[in-house]
Amino acid sequence: MSDTILQAEHLKKVFTSGKKSFTAVDDVSFTVKQGECLGIVGESGSGKSTIAKMVTRLTDITEGTVTLLGQDITHAKGKELRKAWQKIQMVFQMPVESFDPRRTLGDGIGESLRNMGMNRQETGKKVEELLATCGLTPEFAKCYPHEVSGGQCQRAAIARALAVDPALLICDEATSALDVTVQKQVLELLIELKQKKNLSFLMICHDLALVQMFCERVLVLYQGRVMETGTPDEITNHPKTDYTKRLIDSVL
Repeated sequence: MSDTILQAEHLKKVFTSGKKSFTAVDDVSFTVKQGECLGIVGESGSGKSTIAKMVTRLTDITEGTVTLLGQDITHAKGKELRKAWQKIQMVFQMPVESFDPRRTLGDGIGESLRNMGMNRQETGKKVEELLATCGLTPEFAKCYPHEVSGGQCQRAAIARALAVDPALLICDEATSALDVTVQKQVLELLIELKQKKNLSFLMICHDLALVQMFCERVLVLYQGRVMETGTPDEITNHPKTDYTKRLIDSVL
């Protein structure tokens, strides 16, 4: 079996409104291998989040293909798509908004387990294990999203993503809404998960420093196109394009 978890080839996304059309992603290709973290960096509006939505099939793909663990999921729908979602999970930028405010965190984390046929008692036990994995005590299962801090809520969101034992975790600006010390703690948790579970990651980010700490390879995106790709050190120390140089200068 190939060690390629995700393969995206010649992705294109065109949004159309009336007579106007806008190409948000233009001919983007990449792979993510087992246990690897690929970072996608670029300024706001460069198409990073659109790519995340395309590979998780939260938005339709105009052109190109997405292959997950050898299965073509480019046009997956219904049952086939739900099956794919067990292998690919997303952690969003705003953790509190990603939970239902009327339900407890434990309820949110356990939802996918119940959907898979796990009984109430088993689900409760598994939720506690997932919370512990993410550095939270069992009491957090009874809390509502608004009752915990942003960092705690993001840990709960990571626990929810891990519930289905995915092969790939997509972090869409998963630390950018948190303050610096909490950012570091959440990143340390992700690094630990990567090492312990041999998880693969796609990290959508505008912060090159974070990418340098966590990713083996980086894709630099500008106006929906790939400007260059390389290791974080290659990108930071030997940028090939003026855009990448500007991107680096803006954070250094």
